[in-house]
Amino acid sequence: MAFEFLLVEDDPEIREIITDYFIAKSEGTFKIDSAKSGKEGQQKCLEKDYDLVLLDVMLPEVDGFTICRELRKRSNVPIVFITARHQEQDRLHGYNLGCDDYIVKPFSLAELYAKVTALIRRAKGTVRNEVMRAGSIGLNPYRYTVMVNDTEVALAPMEFAILKILIENPGRLVSRESLLIRIWGYDFEGNDRVVDNHVKKLRKALGDASKQIKTVIKRGYKLEG
Repeated sequence: MAFEFLLVEDDPEIREIITDYFIAKSEGTFKIDSAKSGKEGQQKCLEKDYDLVLLDVMLPEVDGFTICRELRKRSNVPIVFITARHQEQDRLHGYNLGCDDYIVKPFSLAELYAKVTALIRRAKGTVRNEVMRAGSIGLNPYRYTVMVNDTEVALAPMEFAILKILIENPGRLVSRESLLIRIWGYDFEGNDRVVDNHVKKLRKALGDASKQIKTVIKRGYKLEG
């Protein structure tokens, strides 16, 4: 099965490098359509339903955050931001708008390819059932809602991001380092105690369901149920 992605990037060299790498690595399974401006990217999103969108933030005419916000109003397509903006508030803003992942320039092509491949697998698994479940916890990654039994729970963006990663890896250890890199990025200057603090807030919000989050001493966390 072939998958078609939209790459919205104003740098022609980056567009060419990503396109050539993905086509070669996937042996033609991944097909790349590209746009060199935000306005062109918006138009292409209206004309076609893509399997995934790779989206730069700093674009001429229309920025990537705007495209993501508008796209989320009508589509559940996985969105990955590719950007030079590495500040925490930028990443949080991207996740709050509805992106699925965030990679900062300069980046590894192999890492980007791995992220995209994982998102495609998950997307094809969640199209049939939008709500991801673990025990009494239900998380809708597209509507950004969390339910404990039949009650909706309000989570801040960071806690939602942590829970989403845990629920995507049921019963498996997710290290603090992995959470730091995926949510805060490689350039984060703090320590892994920030993860513990947000997990503490997450547990408080989940109430009795917090018992499903298990601490693996000196390593990280896993979600059971």
